Amino acid sequence: MNPIRQRLLWKLLLVNGIPVVTIILVIWLALDHLATGNFPDPAGNNPVPPTDIHQTFVTAIHHTLILASLAALLLGFVLSYLLTRRVLKPLSQMNAATRAVAAGNFSSRVEVTTGDEVGQLGTSFNHMADSLERIEQLRKNMVADVAHELRTPLTNLRGYLEALNDHVLIPSPETLHMLLGETLRLVKLVDNLQQLARADAARTSLHRQQLVISEQLQEMLALYRPSIEEKRIEVATDFPAEADTVLADRDKFLQTVRNLLDNCVKYTPHGGQVAISSKRHADGLQVLFCNSGPEISSDDLPFIFERFFRTDRSRSRNAGGSGLGLAITRELIEAHGGRVGADSKDGRTCIWFILPC
Repeated sequence: MNPIRQRLLWKLLLVNGIPVVTIILVIWLALDHLATGNFPDPAGNNPVPPTDIHQTFVTAIHHTLILASLAALLLGFVLSYLLTRRVLKPLSQMNAATRAVAAGNFSSRVEVTTGDEVGQLGTSFNHMADSLERIEQLRKNMVADVAHELRTPLTNLRGYLEALNDHVLIPSPETLHMLLGETLRLVKLVDNLQQLARADAARTSLHRQQLVISEQLQEMLALYRPSIEEKRIEVATDFPAEADTVLADRDKFLQTVRNLLDNCVKYTPHGGQVAISSKRHADGLQVLFCNSGPEISSDDLPFIFERFFRTDRSRSRNAGGSGLGLAITRELIEAHGGRVGADSKDGRTCIWFILPC
């Protein structure tokens, strides 16, 4: 049975049980008193004549039952009132807070003053409100970020096209190349948004199969070989035999690997190192992508998997990222029932994911 339901059941049993026990106790004591005072004793002393003993005893029992019942009813009423008031007061506050949240005020919270089941319900409500407030803030940030990402290239395109149309600028290969670059930037942003939408729906379209991680990685490394050689990055891999196979959707796994490898190559300085490895974990199989370079601050680290999130230092817009790669990675891994994480210290950043075996 649920612990909260169990504790509430015990309280209800106590509220109803205490009056019953009170009645039994009062009647028990009354019977002892009446029996001692009205029945013959061995010495033959009878305070009441024998003919009236029965009627006196019955009358006294009736009076005692009435008094005991009234006392039990009063006690039960008081206990029920106190319990109901204790339960309904925070529930009334929660009802008001729920209405506020439904109206869009996600800052509304419930005051938690107890540690019982009602207090736990209030705590759960506050956690829910925190999550809703955070999601709403992320939604607003995402809309603002999308607008910003679209506005910059569109403004450039509009300005140059108007200048070309007004014959202020003469068409040249350099101008056309710049306009093409801005157009490709828009196309890449839209593609990333589409990938993110597909990642959100990946849970319903998984085609799992046994994959050899080292083989999939070599396929991705071949695509990034020119960039790796240009920046003279040293790449080290370590995939032990016991941690080289995983059950996953191949296309989505390759997309995850590509996103993380792209992240490593992009933010590793010239002459830096990238280390990719796998190992067995208590929750399944862990794959790590580590690169040397500027660390991510501890304040920013918990948010690097959020959409459009970039740190001011190593995840800037000038670096060319849209801030969607890691968000897509998280969605794809969570679609497989796994989880992602990151660590950054001592001039080394590691982003990892764990897939269940």
